Amino acid sequence: MLLMAQPKVDFPYGITMETLPETRDADVWETGPRLGSLAGMAETAAGGVASPAELAGLLDRHAYLCDEGLATACFLALRMGRPLFLEGEAGVGKTELAKTLARALGAPLIRLQCYEGLDASQALYDWDFPRQLLHLRAAEAAGVHDVDRLEGELYDRRFLLARPLLRALETAPSVLLVDELDRADDEFEAFLLEVLSDFTITVPELGTIRAEHPPVVVVTSNRTREVHDALKRRCLYHWLEHPSFDREVAIIRRRLPGAAERLAGQVAGAAQRLRDRDLLKPPGVAETLDWTEALVALGARELDPGTAAVTLGAVLKYREDQQRVLAGGLDALLNGG
Repeated sequence: MLLMAQPKVDFPYGITMETLPETRDADVWETGPRLGSLAGMAETAAGGVASPAELAGLLDRHAYLCDEGLATACFLALRMGRPLFLEGEAGVGKTELAKTLARALGAPLIRLQCYEGLDASQALYDWDFPRQLLHLRAAEAAGVHDVDRLEGELYDRRFLLARPLLRALETAPSVLLVDELDRADDEFEAFLLEVLSDFTITVPELGTIRAEHPPVVVVTSNRTREVHDALKRRCLYHWLEHPSFDREVAIIRRRLPGAAERLAGQVAGAAQRLRDRDLLKPPGVAETLDWTEALVALGARELDPGTAAVTLGAVLKYREDQQRVLAGGLDALLNGG
């Protein structure tokens, strides 16, 4: 059948999109000269953020509290046009930073969730075979017998499905979140390195797509494996620690204003002590917020051993961890023992 044959490529492999004919309305590609810096986009979208302190304030207005180190790393990533590589334990706020940054910049968040077996077609683009088949049948029904013409039409831009990486290059401005890169295979990491190096993607049937304005890129890793140095060298790196007690209390109060001040302090203190214990999965800030939200939903104004026992599943997600904590006594956990 014609659809299964090798596509006829009418364009040289390295042709740039500037030489392609115009496409229809929604199929217009965001193309143009590649920019070496995101400073212009960042300043326009963020209202002219001039310093890490101003960026921290902007994120704070969107309920994300960050310290000076993280604010500086994020600010420099914007100014220098470099991807921001965030590593840290699960639940410390890496993904949430990308989401908040998108809201702060007024840009759409395009998320690529990594997993084992992820390949280029799932991250980059794919052809819409059902629509191609319908087009082929319609052309045959209309009596079109020009094979070359049909092959050229089948591999038109309108039949291309943009996956996250291509969509990020076509959308300006945008924030691209490559989440949990450590879960993907080495081969995909090498492919991602090529894309992030110059923000271009080549579709053999169509040509080379260059981002007019490269997206703001945030790459996260929980460090279940080491990410190769080659990719890290192209990024600005920041390690996210668990917050201090005072900062964790502030985060709880900022995200859950309905939580009593005493309750926020008790939950934050208990979470800090849980992280010092030998647990399979110490709680992150995400679990602290889950625990507080569960307690607020129950109408609790403070954390006592009985309430802690029945809500422990909100903060500890492994049975062995819950048993270890219960065996050690909840009074000791809540009172600093």
